[in-house]
Amino acid sequence: MSTPVLQVKDLKRDYHTGGGLFRPARIVHAVKGVNFTLDKGRTLAVVGESGCGKSTLARMITLIDEPTSGDILIDGQAVDARHVTREMRQKVQIVFQNPYGSLNPRQKIGDVLAEPLLLNTDMPKSERQDRARAMLAKVGLAPEHFNRYPHMFSGGQRQRIAIARALMLNPSFLVLDEPVSALDLSVQAQILNLLKDLQDEFGLTYVFISHDLSVVRYIADEVMVMYYGDVVEHDSRDAVFGNPQHSYTRSLFAATPRSDVESIKARLARKAALAI
Repeated sequence: MSTPVLQVKDLKRDYHTGGGLFRPARIVHAVKGVNFTLDKGRTLAVVGESGCGKSTLARMITLIDEPTSGDILIDGQAVDARHVTREMRQKVQIVFQNPYGSLNPRQKIGDVLAEPLLLNTDMPKSERQDRARAMLAKVGLAPEHFNRYPHMFSGGQRQRIAIARALMLNPSFLVLDEPVSALDLSVQAQILNLLKDLQDEFGLTYVFISHDLSVVRYIADEVMVMYYGDVVEHDSRDAVFGNPQHSYTRSLFAATPRSDVESIKARLARKAALAI
């Protein structure tokens, strides 16, 4: 039996808020003991409304924030949150909601992609550039894009660049934090299809953070629903969508507009028909 790519055991994160003259200090339990195991080539979608703890969880498993307690194992190796090695940081990469905010506007795209290799390997410049050009092609961009700057690209193209950069170090898994929520509907469908194609080609493992159950229905193998720091439901995609057990999950279904790939295509077709 193969070792899981990611194991999370009783992970917790507390925040201490300062008190005031009439307000005592208190502890906010942002994440309250999360457990899950994720195998290679699978996608776990973490779903919930703003403030549910999903982004806090993402920051812990990407080794940005230190958990209050609990364990994280990557490729079977325990993470020491106080002394994270460079090798361990290379094993996990993140793609944010706003790609423009995570791209240096003064760097050409070729340099953006090659930078992780420059900082973390001894690879010669020519090989770094070759790898960057190859990855650019993998995400559907052209060779002439190599020497352009971030402001010269559309939002969807910038998200493709962010995905390419995240894959440059061959990470064990990728955290995708609301990667399509800031994009137009047609572009959302393109990015979701790209993520699926890359996963099939490279055997990628994803943790997909979202508030939109309709989007994760297309991308996820498993769905974990969070509510005020607690996991209230965790099962296969088909089980959660076919027969949600928790009342909060059912309320999310009722409140979320359909924005999966097929619904997006149907909506665009209706819009085109009305324009004729």
